[in-house]
Parts: sequence; C-alpha cells; structure tokens
Amino acid sequence: MEHQIIESKHSSADWLAGLGQPVASRLLAWEQQQADELLADVFGYHAVQLGWPDLQALRTNRMPHRWVAQPEFESAPLLWRQAGIVPDLGLDSRAWPWPADSLDLVVLPHTLERSMDPHACLREVARVLIPEGQLLITGINPLSAWGWQQAHSERRRHPAEPALTSLLGYRRLRDWLRLLGFEVHVSRFGGWTPALGSERWMQRLDWMDAMGQRWCPILGGVYLLLATKRVPGGLLLNGRRWRTVRSPAAATVPVARSDTSIGRQTASKDTC
Repeated sequence: MEHQIIESKHSSADWLAGLGQPVASRLLAWEQQQADELLADVFGYHAVQLGWPDLQALRTNRMPHRWVAQPEFESAPLLWRQAGIVPDLGLDSRAWPWPADSLDLVVLPHTLERSMDPHACLREVARVLIPEGQLLITGINPLSAWGWQQAHSERRRHPAEPALTSLLGYRRLRDWLRLLGFEVHVSRFGGWTPALGSERWMQRLDWMDAMGQRWCPILGGVYLLLATKRVPGGLLLNGRRWRTVRSPAAATVPVARSDTSIGRQTASKDTC
C-alpha cells in the first residue's frame, strides 16, 4: 500500500471521523491510487460516481460524459463545498434517474455502507449498467482493525442518533454481486496498521502493511471490488450443425377423410 498522503485543507468526512484524520488520509490516498490505475482504460460514453467528492475516481477516465452525483445521505452541502466540487446532480441511491442499460461505468465509494437500502442501490446499478458495464465498489472491512474502530466509534454515538455507516463484509458483497449477474475480476485490500491518531506512529508500523499484504490480505482495513455485468446470451449454431437438425415439419400429418360429416361435402348435380 502506498503511503503518499493527500494533503487536505479540510477535515475528514463525518462518517470517517471515528477513524481519525491519519487513517482517513491514508484511506483516501489508497483509493485514489487504485481508481486512477483501474479506471484509466475503461472505455465507454457515460460514467457516474455516487458520493464522497474527496475521491476523484473519474479524473483519469476518458469517457466524454462523467458525472459526480450527490446521494441522499450527503444532503448537507458542507462536504461538497469543502471539497471544492459542485455536484452535477442529486439522486436517491435507491432510485436512479437513468433508463435501463444506459451507463458504462458506475463508482460507489463507500456508498453501500451508508445507504439506507444497499440491496436496492445494487439492484438499481445492475439495471442502469449496460451489458459488460463496469462497477467499482470500495468499503471499510468489518474484519479489520479499521472496521472495529469505525464500529466502536459508531456505538459511542448518542443512542438517539442513527449510525452513519453499516459495514458490509467482503464475502457478503461478492455474493450479492454474483446473484445480480456480476463477475468480480479485481479484488484488492489495503491498510493493515492500527487506527492510531498520529501519522508518525503509524509510519513506525508500516511493516505491518507488508506482512498483511502477504499473509492475511483479507484483514485489510479497506477493500475494493471491480466487477463486470454479465448477460447470458443464446447459443449460435454453425451451418453444418444447423443442417443436421431435423425439422418437426417433416413428420407425416394425418389427412381427414372426405366422407365424414366434417369433411368436404359432394355438390349435388343439376338435373334437367
């Protein structure tokens, strides 16, 4: 995991406050690097990023139409003003305004874990993506030290306030994607150091990243999935196989007798 920290003039988002500024900066730096690498050569015409404007996931992508959408759970404009980004549109993560099979790329940076209905959000993504469309998802791993810190900070919140995040496990999310017809072809993890409040102390534990990447990658603090929407097609028959298929029309068809009551009646002859 690269530890190039992205300098920010504003504090981290509210939903990352429980991890602390050093961890939030590392998380943003890692996801930005992965998005720049994975999405640079994804081709198409229409791409959408839903949520978290600090991450500029589409900045290296070359699609002519790229939108950054503001979801319902980021209705407060403060986060977007601090990031210096004006959203192109706002939408409900459970009801997308695009018609079916209209988008080539969708990016969900920690969107599912903050949506009120992540199932509905994924179903909408599956609907609006074209066949062979790409989907990039990032999330905090609940099995990691970062996930434990995030969940612990949520439990310390006032009981009357709803939780800002509901962490989704990596394997659980893969199962959801498989049921919706997606094929996951890139899975990556990052961040094995403890969630400390000092960047200097975290740098002293950088050796844990090398050990975690090699021996227990599934315990990384953040995960990334890149999936493709697959649509099953029909089986094409070549000419040779097509000629060997016997047509059901070649079977003998019984002919009705003409002397029955339902057959053709003989016309009477005129008599002089």
